[in-house]
Amino acid sequence: MEFGTELQQALLSPWGLGLLGLCIGSFLNVVVHRLPLMLEQQWRAESAELLGIENKDEGAPLSLSRPRSRCPHCGHQIRWFENIPLVSWLALRARCSACKAPISARYPLVELFTGVLLAAVGWRFGAAPTTLLWCGFAATLVALAAIDWDTTLLPDSLTLPLLWAGLIAATLGWTLPLPTALWGAVAGYLSLWSVYWLFKLTTGKEGMGRGDFKLLAAMGAWLGWQMLLPILLGASIIGAIVGIAMKLSANLREGRYVPFGPFLAGSGVVVMLAGQQRVLGWIGWN
Repeated sequence: MEFGTELQQALLSPWGLGLLGLCIGSFLNVVVHRLPLMLEQQWRAESAELLGIENKDEGAPLSLSRPRSRCPHCGHQIRWFENIPLVSWLALRARCSACKAPISARYPLVELFTGVLLAAVGWRFGAAPTTLLWCGFAATLVALAAIDWDTTLLPDSLTLPLLWAGLIAATLGWTLPLPTALWGAVAGYLSLWSVYWLFKLTTGKEGMGRGDFKLLAAMGAWLGWQMLLPILLGASIIGAIVGIAMKLSANLREGRYVPFGPFLAGSGVVVMLAGQQRVLGWIGWN
């Protein structure tokens, strides 16, 4: 029994979770790259079926595990020892072993960030089994933030399971009291839904995507309704700063907008790590 306790302490320590985070970060790179492509493939197939036409773009079914990862430049299949988080990128000197094409620094940065983030989660919540739930919550936010930044999409296949997982965890008594989680989900969704329709009725334009509603609802289910205002304030301030900086540097994408999801996710991570009492103290609600 003592050995089991020591093993749990080691595996769920910040160091143990940091190493786990490096591996999860490697998987998140796959999710961020492939999930939008999988959705596009699905949409094309469904559209062709509805229109009763041949799907000329249909290729081999794509999943998170198939086909195996390859170099996008030469098609070289990535071997297992070329896919070790951080180590392989450094050993390969950021270049494909076959064609010597550069490998983006984003891959090791996502791995490193996820490792540091999960280590911080371990430090915040301690060596308890429920800490793994918070690691899953944090890792999903990383994936959603990266996908939204790249594509302005927040896939239902990530936001909805995150929402339901938060409510189920609260029901089982692992995170928040269930009423707090439930009203957090309701308030999170309705708050941005109201802003969306107010802006649309006033200007005739859509100011944000519906995925933002679901993301904030999921964070409400995990963090509680009390944390929604701090999350929105933090996301709005940082988003405005980044948007202004991108506008001044002429880096705004077509349509002149910045996705809101990455700032919601980042603000949610800060609130999670800081804790309710500290966050409420920051805004003077204590």
